[in-house]
Amino acid sequence: MVFVPGGQFRMGSDAHYPEEAPVHRVSVDGFWIDATPVTNAQFRAFVEATGYKTFAEIPPRAEDYPGALPHMLKAGSLVFNPPREAVDLRDWGRWWEFRFGADWRHPYGRGTWIKGLDEHPVVHIAYRDAEAYAAWAGKELTTEAEWEFAARGGLDGAEFAWGDELTPDGRHMANTWQGNFPHENLKRDGWERTSPVKAFPPNGYGLYDMIGNVWEWTTDWYAPKHPADAPKACCIPENPRGPRADQSYDPCQPHIRIPRKVLKGGSHLCAPNYCRRYRPAARHPEPVDTSTSHVGFRCVVRAGRRA
Repeated sequence: MVFVPGGQFRMGSDAHYPEEAPVHRVSVDGFWIDATPVTNAQFRAFVEATGYKTFAEIPPRAEDYPGALPHMLKAGSLVFNPPREAVDLRDWGRWWEFRFGADWRHPYGRGTWIKGLDEHPVVHIAYRDAEAYAAWAGKELTTEAEWEFAARGGLDGAEFAWGDELTPDGRHMANTWQGNFPHENLKRDGWERTSPVKAFPPNGYGLYDMIGNVWEWTTDWYAPKHPADAPKACCIPENPRGPRADQSYDPCQPHIRIPRKVLKGGSHLCAPNYCRRYRPAARHPEPVDTSTSHVGFRCVVRAGRRA
């Protein structure tokens, strides 16, 4: 783990997606944070020690999903499946597929394995899975504010975790998408899907993969905007947390009331023409009962609790 000293910073962005606004001042205490997302090897150690089964490995119960088709009530998870041609970017169902048998051991479904991927981030992790691992490891999940502060690496106000250019001097600084998403992946950064967690340079705090590779869970319930800035310096929020669970919703799908947590960091599927969320300020709502092939997590230990 790496120690991140506490301090004040400007959280959010007024220059990109509306849910990132408004920029507001926040203060966080110092904390220890995993230098990388949790890897397949690390998660395997947890499973072998506890016998834990992830959300994706357990068939859904009919009573939890009224109206679901019976043949769909099988264990599985969402897997990115690129189309062969350009499609309507408003229809995410054109590139996401629920595959039976997809889970952290079988990232692309039945017949696929994580052999040789020990140092890649674990995926197909639902929120409860991330919490379970953190508790076993004697750690916790980050708040959104802690995560964003750490991702900025000391560059308060910079657009990216490494500065204000996406590819300084043509160098790719994170595992993101090059080409026209979702059908054209030029792989100029060297990777088609996930990459080893130290494949790209660390940020100013020595943290890897804070941007790209996989989205990361935080503990905050999602709200479609940030609170307004404090009117006085004495009122800057300290160690803020998100809204209550019953206030969490996605404005794009207001009829779906499954609570959502905030994801941070973007993933290898974030592209210039779609989901430009490869920035510290970016955020995304994720239902707590969902796992996918591009979501993982990392943990923290707050100052004073370091073993």
